[in-house]
Amino acid sequence: MSTLRNKVQLIGNLGKNPEIISLESGKKLAKFSLATNESYKNAQGEKVTDTQWHNIVAWNKTAEIIEKYVVKGNEIVIEGKLTSRSYETKDGEKRYITEVVCSELLMLGNNQ
Repeated sequence: MSTLRNKVQLIGNLGKNPEIISLESGKKLAKFSLATNESYKNAQGEKVTDTQWHNIVAWNKTAEIIEKYVVKGNEIVIEGKLTSRSYETKDGEKRYITEVVCSELLMLGNNQ
């Protein structure tokens, strides 16, 4: 059960092309946002779609695969873990961000 303690699985579409960063150490980093949609009917019986945006980061081999094959609009499945971090803006404001660190990737659909 310990492998289930911090595990996230999402199926969604990329909102824009991934940002690929090559670090001086030789490591690669891919950053992108993933939209997941949930539909339901409201009190008036109308279909409502709720879209949530998730910040995703991937490292090394996974980042290389994303760089080669994943583009805006692709539907993908990611598996990873939630991480939170903070940083300071140029104005000295402290900001917090929650990301999913992707460890597994599966491309869906016919647009690959």
